[in-house]
Amino acid sequence: MGKPLRSTPEIKEAVLRTAKDLLRTGLVEGTAGNLSARLPDGNVVMTPSSLDYEEMQLQDLVVVDLDGNVLEGERPPTTEKALHLACLRRHADIHAVIHSHAMFATMFAVTHRPIPCVIEEFDVFVGGEVPVADYKLTGSDELGEEVARWVGDRGAVLMANHGLITVGTGPENAMKVAQLVERTAKIIWGAKMLGDLVPLPDSTLERFAPIYKLLRS
Repeated sequence: MGKPLRSTPEIKEAVLRTAKDLLRTGLVEGTAGNLSARLPDGNVVMTPSSLDYEEMQLQDLVVVDLDGNVLEGERPPTTEKALHLACLRRHADIHAVIHSHAMFATMFAVTHRPIPCVIEEFDVFVGGEVPVADYKLTGSDELGEEVARWVGDRGAVLMANHGLITVGTGPENAMKVAQLVERTAKIIWGAKMLGDLVPLPDSTLERFAPIYKLLRS
């Protein structure tokens, strides 16, 4: 996945830049979705609640501690802060979390269907199929804990009836995972119209699985 960014200004700029890229690429619309990243001091910078990504500036970002207490910023943090903090608290190797409403991935989420690992790069950069976390109320601590238990060995998880969570060593990396998951979901959706999916051989999955763990470390 690459090494995490090191300085606080770099990380904040990456969060803002990636937030705007999420809108540009169609992974979010309006003020939907949210993004966070771990800072060198252990605190977390995240996008604010209900602010259009096109208007968002560096000063609009919010810094909180791992308990969710606001340390910096004039705006309230995203209403999904519990989701981000649960993942970051539980997994020290996660440095960024993105919640997006990618259309094709969300189609799998609302039907409670995992996105299968049928492409080699999916195994390398996501770590295997994308599972579906049990439904929990949006913004709740329960949703955060449910999602956090799935991302220990996986770069993405679907939230039932909701959307997609991706994690990485930095904001750009978490976004690349989101783009790969969305592209693969679209491919699978189309492929099923042609016939049954043909899975990758077990030997291929076993060969590539360790690479994801190495890239994440």
